[in-house]
Amino acid sequence: MPRRYLFTSESVTEGHPDKICDRISDAILDALLSVDPNSRVAVEVVVNTGLVLIIGNITSKATLNYTDLVRKTIAEIGYTDAKNGFSADSCAVLLGLDQQFPETDRRIKATSQSQQNLSQEQLNQIVPSSSAVIFGFACNETPELMPLPISLAHQIAQQLALLRHSGQLPYLRPDGKTQVSVIYEDGKPVGIDTILISTQHTETIGAITDNNAVQAKIKTDLWEAAVKPVLAKMEMAGDRLVLPSADLNPKFITNPTGKFVIGGPRGDAGLTGRKIIVDTYGGSARHGGGAFSGQDPTRISRSAAYACRYVAKNLVAAGLAERCEIQVSYAFGVATPVDIMVETFGTAKVDREILVQLVQKHFDLRPAAIIQNFNLCYLPGDRGGRFYQNLAAYGHFGRTNLDLPWERTDRVDLLVSSQKE
Repeated sequence: MPRRYLFTSESVTEGHPDKICDRISDAILDALLSVDPNSRVAVEVVVNTGLVLIIGNITSKATLNYTDLVRKTIAEIGYTDAKNGFSADSCAVLLGLDQQFPETDRRIKATSQSQQNLSQEQLNQIVPSSSAVIFGFACNETPELMPLPISLAHQIAQQLALLRHSGQLPYLRPDGKTQVSVIYEDGKPVGIDTILISTQHTETIGAITDNNAVQAKIKTDLWEAAVKPVLAKMEMAGDRLVLPSADLNPKFITNPTGKFVIGGPRGDAGLTGRKIIVDTYGGSARHGGGAFSGQDPTRISRSAAYACRYVAKNLVAAGLAERCEIQVSYAFGVATPVDIMVETFGTAKVDREILVQLVQKHFDLRPAAIIQNFNLCYLPGDRGGRFYQNLAAYGHFGRTNLDLPWERTDRVDLLVSSQKE
């Protein structure tokens, strides 16, 4: 008999308290790197009712008006009414920022030169500022080579935000969460069991004042406008999942607590880096523990995670495995990774040793090489001052609409030809 089980992943909207913090942290990073690509940034944000606290360490030639930047970012998310307990115009903004500590001098000095066209000697001189274990993952469950549960959860969360921003469902408010439970048989997705949406909303909807009637309208509206458009996009991909929307009948749950009027920072405090599973693979792969937002590219917890995704995605896209997880470990002060591990969960088409050799031959995972190859320090300036903040919600991987360098599959032909040698 086939082994049958459920796997669930969740996403949150940009109005979730933790995601507000991620967005502000990355907006600060974008602003600093746009002016000074050599900025060194490690910024954390805390939000609560009427309060934004920015703490961390920054070394940069750029000068920012942090208060204006924070208020602009919060307004873009949609918190503009002080009656909700958190508003761009009325919240207090407090700063607690220091410069980078002297212990990081070697890393700072080594990377203060242009991160473009570095020599091999320079690439070896630029080293991690800490030890770390980093993971990357890809699988062939979706066209973007992401796990299906997190892919669907992100898409529904994005659709929820679109409905709010467009005014199509004017009673929606910024805070929200989605969950999708996918049915698997022998490791392959075969159906959707449950979809859950929790969304902040107004107390009443037009003339509807009874809460039961309010929740009934929300459920009907969200199924039609948030869920069905996402399910309709699903297509057959080879022998993978076949789920035409007309044949789907998952359980659908909305606002299971019965009401979600008080939300955002008024409902819960938020903190940068507290949604690392949402940011990555929804729990389908392991995580080294490091957060992304507010960290400049010299922090390998961010840049190396992007590189590991790039490696795993190219291996899967090349047909060398159906599922692939990459682990790379770094030691403080050593540019070359200490170890590279490739796990394919029994789906590899070639020996694991060959896969490791291909990775070592065709992917330079030294910190400076990653930064240089992906142009990570210059992307905010090259893209009009917005790059990292666009990743702060709805995941850092599988975002095919953002032209992310680590999502490209430009090593496929090289890998295919090389493994045949």
